[in-house]
Amino acid sequence: MSAIAVSGYTGTAPASLADQAYSELRDRLTMLEIHPGAPLNDVQLAAELGVGRTPVREALKRLETDHLVVSYPRRGTFATKVDITELSDVSELRRHLEPLAAHKAALAAPVDVRQQLRALVDTLEGLTEEAPTKQAFLRTDLAVHRLIYKAAGNAHLEETLVRLDNLATRIWCLVLDRVPLAPGHAHEHVELLEAIIAGRGELAAELALEHVTSFEHTMRTAL
Repeated sequence: MSAIAVSGYTGTAPASLADQAYSELRDRLTMLEIHPGAPLNDVQLAAELGVGRTPVREALKRLETDHLVVSYPRRGTFATKVDITELSDVSELRRHLEPLAAHKAALAAPVDVRQQLRALVDTLEGLTEEAPTKQAFLRTDLAVHRLIYKAAGNAHLEETLVRLDNLATRIWCLVLDRVPLAPGHAHEHVELLEAIIAGRGELAAELALEHVTSFEHTMRTAL
């Protein structure tokens, strides 16, 4: 399976160094590639990312707002621990906002974005035929959600949902070994994307709600 950009929709202006550092660190933290509770050294991170310390520091400030890192005076900055008690609150918001984003995306997505959604359908269908790694599966899941949020055309809605989806994904990563990769999860996304591509707003909203509800049930069973 070809690699897929987690960031999703790519029809935007080139990102600044701070934006690049933010996106890379956000995804590492979301996927628990940076372990919860791990210290974050701006000098080391700057060297790893090939940028200066200033972009990294700017990125870390944004990540603190996202609840992915926490800073303590005289102690430093650390990756936040995964709080499974957040699942209920995160899911409550997603049950309202995911259907809204899917509905808006179905009605508002321009042609080029619908083409990118179609490419994601092809990727998901390939996942059902392969034996993807769990990391590849989760990165594709993130890409699907982020592209739908972008397609909705509301920057505030997008920012909120990306943040919530990141927190939900961290919980998923925490229990990954207890949750098998079910082909049904990929099929749910295919149906949702097909509805959005076809401009069927009501159906897209309904499928988005079913998907979030199913995810919460799966996580609660694993926890």
